Amino acid sequence: MVSNSCISQVIGILLDMGLPFQQIKLGEVSLEQKMSTIQELDFQFKLKQVGLDLIKEKKMLLSEKIKLIVIQMVHHSDEQIKTNFSSYLSEQTNLNYTYLSNVFHAENNMSIQQFIILHKVERIKELLLEREMNLSEISYKMHYSSIAHLSNQFKKTTGFSPSQFRKMAGAHRIALEDIGKITF
Repeated sequence: MVSNSCISQVIGILLDMGLPFQQIKLGEVSLEQKMSTIQELDFQFKLKQVGLDLIKEKKMLLSEKIKLIVIQMVHHSDEQIKTNFSSYLSEQTNLNYTYLSNVFHAENNMSIQQFIILHKVERIKELLLEREMNLSEISYKMHYSSIAHLSNQFKKTTGFSPSQFRKMAGAHRIALEDIGKITF
């Protein structure tokens, strides 16, 4: 689950199935009691109908956790992390970054850095379209060392400069759920 709409869909499925839950947050569901095998199969089927999957394998779960940490930092937090992102991910997961990187690449066919860039570019698109900040402010907010670095990465990823994109009024936005399904 990478968005609030995903959470809403899962809540709806659980309510329809009469399964009481304690907590639902991005990527996690805590049920009041364990599902029966039939309930689990039914739940998986209903998730697939709305484009979601039940993840049980440990490496896939770790990969999803990494994605959620990236999404939280890029899209939902104004907090400036004090260390580089690799150290931050290691702290959040209590695992070595090399291990995280290898697992993520094996599960997603892209590096964590590529995934971060895709999300940062998508967030930059949002900020450009809101028109509340200039490029210098966006560069600072998104933790770029310079406007030139942001512009180069944006153009390399989208094919457009930030100013060209702003003029196009967002014709090339990508849903959060679909970011990372694009391969380099």
